[in-house]
Amino acid sequence: IQPNFGSSNLVAERVTREGLYREYDVDVGDQVFDDARSTYKSAKETKTKKGKYTALIAVLVVGSFIIPMAQYFWYVKDDDSSEKFFQKAAEPEPEPKKKGGGWFGGGKV
Repeated sequence: IQPNFGSSNLVAERVTREGLYREYDVDVGDQVFDDARSTYKSAKETKTKKGKYTALIAVLVVGSFIIPMAQYFWYVKDDDSSEKFFQKAAEPEPEPKKKGGGWFGGGKV
């Protein structure tokens, strides 16, 4: 009578190997080889899709320069430091309106 260990039987052989400092017991099973088929695309298929990827890279590179510049110019659009640097005459700020007397800006009641 053979024991049944399920649907797959794993058989390993225990071998004693000599190491640098002592002997080691090693389980040696069936050797499995890698599949050596090529999984690269053909040159023709790569060449037909090259334009699509070139356009994608171009859009990403251009976008990485244009978007930060647009954000910078949006951020500094109201800044007057460039006029001060180039010594242009800035527009004078308008005088604030004078408030009337009283607590709420109105006249005396």
